[in-house]
Amino acid sequence: MTSIFLKTYGCSMNYSDSEVMKGLLKEEGYDFVDNKEDADIIIINTCTVKDSSEDRFLAELKKHKKAEKPLIVCGCIAQADPEKLEQVSLLGVHNINHIVEVVEETLQGNVVHFLKRNKNPRLNLPKVRKNKFIEIIPINQGCVGACAYCKTKLARGTLMSYDPKEIVKQAEAAVKEGIKEIWITSQDTGAYGLDINYTLPQLIKDLVAIKGEFWIRLGMINPDHAFQYLEELTKLYENPKILKFIHMPLQSGSEKVLKDMKRKYTVKEFEECVKMFRNRFPNITIATDIICGFPTETEDDFEETLALMKKYRFPVINISKYCARRGTEAAAMKQHSTNVIKERSKLCAELFRNHVDNSSWLNWEGEVFVDEIGKEGTNTVIARNDYYKQILLKGGKELLGKKLNVKIKEARLFDLIGESL
Repeated sequence: MTSIFLKTYGCSMNYSDSEVMKGLLKEEGYDFVDNKEDADIIIINTCTVKDSSEDRFLAELKKHKKAEKPLIVCGCIAQADPEKLEQVSLLGVHNINHIVEVVEETLQGNVVHFLKRNKNPRLNLPKVRKNKFIEIIPINQGCVGACAYCKTKLARGTLMSYDPKEIVKQAEAAVKEGIKEIWITSQDTGAYGLDINYTLPQLIKDLVAIKGEFWIRLGMINPDHAFQYLEELTKLYENPKILKFIHMPLQSGSEKVLKDMKRKYTVKEFEECVKMFRNRFPNITIATDIICGFPTETEDDFEETLALMKKYRFPVINISKYCARRGTEAAAMKQHSTNVIKERSKLCAELFRNHVDNSSWLNWEGEVFVDEIGKEGTNTVIARNDYYKQILLKGGKELLGKKLNVKIKEARLFDLIGESL
């Protein structure tokens, strides 16, 4: 039996693609191993959103080449920068349904490139889930934006929404298989349906109507889309099947910088979204993103970002150092020094650590779902409540997939410690 080592970088969209590739290959009799030494062929599913992830891949690529084993590179780097990888087989993000063909050709010593931007039939295909209790469903590919700093658009392309009936069909099948969490994902879930005369709220209504006991976690939604149907969207969050969690990127607290970034919302619109969600759900977990050191960001602009962080004290912030990505508009702008970018990122991170406060969750009691094993050697599991708060509990893998009633005994910086009732 031919053995495959598959490594995945990046977002939940990439992990979903890898799950499907594994499913298609398993169906054809291929086996998967946990280390490349035992593999007959290596597949790497790549991410291009940051320099750091691309650099890690390129460093690993050198090691794989030394191993002299057949190699396939998939994902965003393969799609956006194929010229860097001409000597290995490539599978673009619009062609994952061709993975079996690419593996067969590569094993025969051929180098093949499947990079055409096809309409990708990627729903309701065989899959091997990374977590058997979580179903990741991409609802669209690409986006309608043209952000000055973003390279992912070069890989994923313009918006292509998937058929809502196919999305619901996949969700229904997953629930029947015992799935307890459905992650709705894409480059921008808020853009869903703009190209097929449908909307994200309509899709959410379709999904919560599915019979069964499960939670839905909505993926990243840009403020401009959330703002367009804010009342309807926040109302839908009252449904107990919707986790009280939203990922809505800010990127900058400066109106000028947002405009230079070519973001399609204003700071005021972002704030209106935050206020409405918090008015309806005071403890809602709002995750946001901030980019430090965009080329046109002045000290005053940066201070505006810090001021918004202080004002809203977001419990989850993904802080990124700006880096010029080849092929983007911002790469042609005059860049800040590395020291300036590092210093601003450091100040952001320090402010974030100083204002994160989970103390309001102390002594909370309620139902949680156990969906992960904790760190090796700790005899802990990770559970989530309906606000998607991470809760550590004592116990082993026998607790996976179970719902428990717990009480929070300790509130730490980034997680909570609970005990079963």
